[in-house]
Amino acid sequence: MNGSGYRSVPHTADLRIEAWAPTRDECIAQAVRGAVASFADISSAGPGRVRNRPLTADGDEDLLVAVLDEVIYLLDTAGEIPIDVVVESGGGTAEARFSMVDAAAVPQIGAVPKAVSLHELRLDRRPEGWSCSVTLDV
Repeated sequence: MNGSGYRSVPHTADLRIEAWAPTRDECIAQAVRGAVASFADISSAGPGRVRNRPLTADGDEDLLVAVLDEVIYLLDTAGEIPIDVVVESGGGTAEARFSMVDAAAVPQIGAVPKAVSLHELRLDRRPEGWSCSVTLDV
């Protein structure tokens, strides 16, 4: 596992994302990028408005779920999609900084996630960096 990245993996009727990065926060950001890439083509989207969202989480996996839940919430309530995300955590606090665009401004290329599944959820540190797997209900 080199650098940072994500991939989708086959999963029955849902979306499964695997992501990796040197840090936990970047691994979570990569999972968000993978989720967005599954349903929206943001390649030509310009800079968007920034939304800073404080997050509450009891552990690593809870933080992954909290960030992805926030993506789904903002899509549902504000009609916005993140074109970039930065996750910052430490000292018992966490925040996600999303650069958002209107969902109507980018082509939809797949099914939109509706919820984060806790089944087979994983976020852990490995010798080569952080890795996570998450299933999204679509």
